[in-house]
Amino acid sequence: MLQKITALRTQKKGRRVRVFLDGRYAFGVQASVAAKLEVGQTLSADEIEELQERDETEVGYERALNYLSYRPRSRAEMERYLQRRSVSAATTKTLIERLLGAGLLDDRAFAEYWVENREQFRPRGMYALRSELRQKGVADAVIESAIDDIDETASAYRAAQARAQRLEHLDYQTFWRRLGGFLTRRGFGYSTVKETVNRLWREHHESSEQDLQ
Repeated sequence: MLQKITALRTQKKGRRVRVFLDGRYAFGVQASVAAKLEVGQTLSADEIEELQERDETEVGYERALNYLSYRPRSRAEMERYLQRRSVSAATTKTLIERLLGAGLLDDRAFAEYWVENREQFRPRGMYALRSELRQKGVADAVIESAIDDIDETASAYRAAQARAQRLEHLDYQTFWRRLGGFLTRRGFGYSTVKETVNRLWREHHESSEQDLQ
């Protein structure tokens, strides 16, 4: 059965249009979806369903762009986000393909961004970086490529410098335990932790005769 559009009312912010069929409010759609609608036009049930599907896609795309505005996302992150927003599986698939096609989702670029950001602001060890990126749904091969050029020893040293300065008044054993624990929690391996802690102890206690571990 066909229904006639009797009114199209734009909401205050101009982003949504309320569609009235046969004198009654029927549904709302994004202004972009309603652009070709006009009063007097008739719609079938299939056409109404198609409009609502297109609207879900456009709303989902806006939400996806907003989610991306804070930082890059992995494909898996975006899929989980859309699911949390109750976007249907079919629409989620459409949106992911659209975002991939636009270059807005790229797991390789995301992994490189993540590693670079960590290196610049909060250095992490290989263990931690692998764990974080796996949690983001990034494939192991992509992760290994992203972390391949990291100098973990240099990263550990940068991560520990400020903390070592705050701990320099402590005796060696306490210094080692606290700074070593800090680096371990950051995902650095034992050999890197040992080398870094001993280096920083020497730098802060050049005259000490303490035998290093």
